[in-house]
Amino acid sequence: MAAGNTSSVAEFLLAGLTGQPRLQVPLFFLFLGFYVVTVAGNLGLITLIVLNSHLHIPMYFFLFNLSFVDFSYSSAIVPKMLVGFVSEKNIISYTGCMTQLFFFCFLVLSESFILSAMAYDRYVAICKPLLYTVTMSPQVCVLLLLGVYGVGLLGAMAHTGNIVFLTFCADNLVNHYMCDILPLLELSCNSSYRNLLVVFAVVAFGIGVPIGAISLSYGFILSSVFRISSTEGRSKAFSTCSSHIIAVSLFFGSGAFMYLKPPSVLPLDQGKVSSLFYTIVVPMLNPLIYSLRNQDVKVALKKSLGRKIFF
Repeated sequence: MAAGNTSSVAEFLLAGLTGQPRLQVPLFFLFLGFYVVTVAGNLGLITLIVLNSHLHIPMYFFLFNLSFVDFSYSSAIVPKMLVGFVSEKNIISYTGCMTQLFFFCFLVLSESFILSAMAYDRYVAICKPLLYTVTMSPQVCVLLLLGVYGVGLLGAMAHTGNIVFLTFCADNLVNHYMCDILPLLELSCNSSYRNLLVVFAVVAFGIGVPIGAISLSYGFILSSVFRISSTEGRSKAFSTCSSHIIAVSLFFGSGAFMYLKPPSVLPLDQGKVSSLFYTIVVPMLNPLIYSLRNQDVKVALKKSLGRKIFF
């Protein structure tokens, strides 16, 4: 028995991405490559921000945390997924499954609110530049970040609590490469409409509130940009937001597609393939997006590489 006698299952068997043996090894190396790029990109961006004093401003404070979250939730999923490609059975304990679910929910919800905090930072920088240092003071940034992680923690507790109190009977095969909410609900023998409602409510809040805040911020930004008379000024304002807009579109687009559709519209077999995008591809792309489209990061990288070559 596990988790206070709410389940007769001591461990789960993860079905993985595909059941075709000939694809296991190629997929192992493909996703290993993705993971290496994700780790190198995010830890590299974190290191650049720490080592370069001109990046010690609110925008990069939030980018530092975004990279940390991307690295963390990719690490919560991909290593176990890789094990599944090279082992006959990919077994995860009940406790391990609930732990993976908790950290996944916590980190994904935190990322959605970090992206909204970054949008607010861009709004203040473009619409109220003279008040930027006062409005986005270190104390305000820390409070925003505490709010971000606080909401992530509450959402993760709601999702995990929703699953922990379910009963899992004889069948312990999770039709996914990780312990995700919908496959576990499908597996449970006493899940109800109420459980689905909790999932939908938490996901709708975790996606709806940040998207609302981001849309409002960019509405004010666009209004300010169109009042700028010079083409160069407009171009500069848009360039400071372009990386963030791309990251927001990739993250929220893939997340909404997965969780805000009923299971009848998106079967789990298709859902676990589409979930690859926001669990593996987005964390890999974010550091590339912010590096390739950001002049400050490019300058910091050149300085760091120049310093290394000099020594």
